[in-house]
Amino acid sequence: MQLDPASGWCQGVQLCPSPNFNARPANEVSLLVIHNISLPPAQFATGKVQEFFQNRLDVTEHPYFAGIADLRVSAHFLIERDGKVTQFVSCLDRAWHAGVSSFEGREGCNDFSLGIELEGTDDQPFSDAQYHALVALTRQLQGVFSAITTQRICGHSDIAPGRKTDPGPAFDWPRYRRALNEGEGQ
Repeated sequence: MQLDPASGWCQGVQLCPSPNFNARPANEVSLLVIHNISLPPAQFATGKVQEFFQNRLDVTEHPYFAGIADLRVSAHFLIERDGKVTQFVSCLDRAWHAGVSSFEGREGCNDFSLGIELEGTDDQPFSDAQYHALVALTRQLQGVFSAITTQRICGHSDIAPGRKTDPGPAFDWPRYRRALNEGEGQ
């Protein structure tokens, strides 16, 4: 995978453009937010996350979908259980992933962050393939957006405490940070 700095799109990943984005108010990308998602909850490889981020989710297919039918959300990337990476929004644009949020006292994290969704739940371990893809993608992002230091990578729960819990206790932060430092995932 290779991130094109001029367009903000990655080559070598699946592209699935979402309509749920807009322009950043400033040309700043300085935070990386890790999330988890599965649709329906705890079901994987359904293709429903992609449909959800494209506003094409059939709300009659599962009772859970009725509660999210009116949401218009997206993330920049999704990493599935097998490590497949899908991009929904250019890194140069503002995806709608963080919601009401604050990092180091600064509100509105969507304005200056990138969002990566891991297919999963708070309480189920993520796959080796996901960690490898996450490390490789993070390195690509850090190579283009130098303000995303290790200290500026956080979970959704860190920027929306009390409202969000992801990526959850099953996410192995020490493994991820160690891999970023040691060269794993290349």
